[in-house]
Amino acid sequence: MTTPRIAVVGGGQNCEHEVSLASAAAVAAALDPTAYDVVRLTIAPDGAWHEGERRLTLGDAVAILQSCAAVLPVVHGPRGEDGSLAALCELAGVAYVGSGVGAGALAMDKWATKLVAGALGIATAPGRLLTAATASTYAWTHPVVVKPVAAGSSHGVSLVREEAQLADAVAAALALDDRILVEDVVVGREVDIAVLGTADGARVVSPALEIVVDGWFDFEAKYGGGADFRIPALLGDTERKELEEAALAMYDALGCAGVARVDFFVTEDGPVLNEVNTMPGFTEQSQVPKMFAAAGMSYADLLDRLVRDVLPA
Repeated sequence: MTTPRIAVVGGGQNCEHEVSLASAAAVAAALDPTAYDVVRLTIAPDGAWHEGERRLTLGDAVAILQSCAAVLPVVHGPRGEDGSLAALCELAGVAYVGSGVGAGALAMDKWATKLVAGALGIATAPGRLLTAATASTYAWTHPVVVKPVAAGSSHGVSLVREEAQLADAVAAALALDDRILVEDVVVGREVDIAVLGTADGARVVSPALEIVVDGWFDFEAKYGGGADFRIPALLGDTERKELEEAALAMYDALGCAGVARVDFFVTEDGPVLNEVNTMPGFTEQSQVPKMFAAAGMSYADLLDRLVRDVLPA
């Protein structure tokens, strides 16, 4: 039998480029070299594709993808996680790991995600959708969180405690997206659940992870080592069941595939959905691999399972 050729795509043309590089490098290094022939591809910030030092035309890149048995797209954020890479793989006729075009686009859109959650009866933070044209109509009355509708890794996200901070927060979010959300601050514990869909239609739910941080869980806290991930999160049976049921409901309603991370606030009134990540951080020290490791599934085994589930029979 020939060793399946697997393309790992990293980088990306968005603000999460560096984070995606780290995830893709870790994924490529962890795939068993005796089981897979790994091809590393990178999308530069200007959108150009590269294999190592070699710059590729898009046609060259598609030809490489088509030479592979499957693609593992590890590009967080817009023009990657939002369904763009899934669409490219669909058009190229190549199997790929993770959510499809629709699920990626819906989950990346935080406003659309809120609408789906509302239809399911899952609470989200009260919020308002604004654009550059309507932002001036928003009147600040209490602390809020301002964020781009479609971005990640906390880029462009601001906690606005005072009215004087609002204009800068809106400008920072609009610099990354033409639509932004202004949401009420939710007081609660930050708890994540990962859902892994398998080829046979089963759903595997990870142990819950609580993010404990001194202050605001911003970009620096996420990637500067200031956050404490506690697995399993200390939850009562009812709390755990509510979180798992909500995570599964969102995974299925959005049409996710592969693995997705569903982020919540656990409040006195129950779980409040924050967001759904269809391509979450994926180094060995990232939340999702840590959650499955706590359940006995190693990083390498998790990646192997994701790839094996999409390989052509």
